[in-house]
Amino acid sequence: MFLKKSSTLPARSGLIAWAQLTEQTEASRERVTEIVEMGWIVPVRTAENELLFKPDDVYRIRKLERICRDFELTTIGGSIIVDLLERIETLEQQVAELKRLL
Repeated sequence: MFLKKSSTLPARSGLIAWAQLTEQTEASRERVTEIVEMGWIVPVRTAENELLFKPDDVYRIRKLERICRDFELTTIGGSIIVDLLERIETLEQQVAELKRLL
């Protein structure tokens, strides 16, 4: 019986680097800095103090960018709307689940 050698390569994390985030969201460096400082997005810090973001952050920031642009809102105003939209979506899913169970 042969034993497989374990890979010495680290597993991929699925996290996104700063440059990838700004490219995928088309958000400015200033906007991303602002939302991180607000605590609206909470990145993971590496040992080298680099910021890594979750894939869901891309979706949230893209939505924020679109809302701020379309309605000429500040980052804070747009983030409140995105948060409320996410709450509505969660509640709608809960109602749908309850209906399914009844």
